[in-house]
Amino acid sequence: MESFNLEETLKKHLPKEEYTKVAKILYGTPLESLNLKNYQGKNDLEVQGYDFLPCSKTESTPKRRVRVGLIQHQVTYPTDRPISEQLSDIHRKIEDYIKYAAANDVQVLCLQEAWNMPFAFCTREKYPWVEFAEDVNSGPTTKLLSTLARENKMVIVSPILERDTVHGDTLWNTAVVIDNYGQVLGKHRKNHIPRVGDFNESTYYIEGDTGHPVFQTDYGKIAINICYGRHHPLNWVMFGINGAEIVFNPSATVGTLSEPLWPIEARCAAIANSYYTCAINRVGTETFPNEFTSGDGKQGHRDFGHFYGSSYITAPDGTRTPGLSRHRDGLLIADLDLNACRQAKDIWGFRMTQRLDMYARELQEAIKPDYKPQIIKK
Repeated sequence: MESFNLEETLKKHLPKEEYTKVAKILYGTPLESLNLKNYQGKNDLEVQGYDFLPCSKTESTPKRRVRVGLIQHQVTYPTDRPISEQLSDIHRKIEDYIKYAAANDVQVLCLQEAWNMPFAFCTREKYPWVEFAEDVNSGPTTKLLSTLARENKMVIVSPILERDTVHGDTLWNTAVVIDNYGQVLGKHRKNHIPRVGDFNESTYYIEGDTGHPVFQTDYGKIAINICYGRHHPLNWVMFGINGAEIVFNPSATVGTLSEPLWPIEARCAAIANSYYTCAINRVGTETFPNEFTSGDGKQGHRDFGHFYGSSYITAPDGTRTPGLSRHRDGLLIADLDLNACRQAKDIWGFRMTQRLDMYARELQEAIKPDYKPQIIKK
């Protein structure tokens, strides 16, 4: 099942003409493939590239094209090895991928959730896993990516386990935004923390305190909805209200839990909020030294399950790319036309008809202890 690929299966079993019709229903407007340089590295990297065709030209709006890249990758280094070795192995591989993305003119790049470590939050063990935590500004991961960002004039979104040394060494699940000058532009902490299955993340960190920031970069206004936040529609809404044009969703989720939801949620968010969404998922199966359980009566196990990758990008009109592989490292590159955000608002009127005032009043009532649901009975 891990190596199953929907697009390849459809192409294999459908005549070309029928596949074209099915693909249009599944993905929307057909996308042109990008002419990318071949990857010459030593890793097994799948590369896909698509051009979201320019939207309608207008006299009043200048051209606003940006090239984005998403990286999904497996953590293959043994998890019983020293933390420094594990970190160095991941750094070497991702540095190679980022340099390749830069050779293909990627301007904004996002990595998966907690990209520089195994997703050990299933184990409920504090050590050694919290040793991966880093200071946002001075940690080795930020230093590496700051250099790569500056050298390649690239904005990089780096989701890490943050060690907040200013406030009692607290841990946070944080996305660091490094601008194309190599400076830390800011950070966003994960708003919604799962407590489901093996996702025992509240053992390590709690809900974030940074709100819904949008980062103004030289290439556009971006935001980050970290993993579990994609299940919460209001989380997506607030990034749109604050002006996001591209919202990245760096994730780590497994097939037995969420795969039927994966192709739907970020796509629906793009449509409802008139912006681009970029969903990035971890890939592979990670095994840990000690067995763990989640209080669900199931037998102890040493792995989280299979992270199914399948990263994809959606435009404001619902058109989306095919997903990356379910079992291989991958780089997805796409050319986006940010003018499509405004044009989607003009055409569909979702913002104009949003009725925020009505929902604000009703939600303000709903959080009161004496709230009574509006249910009409005989």
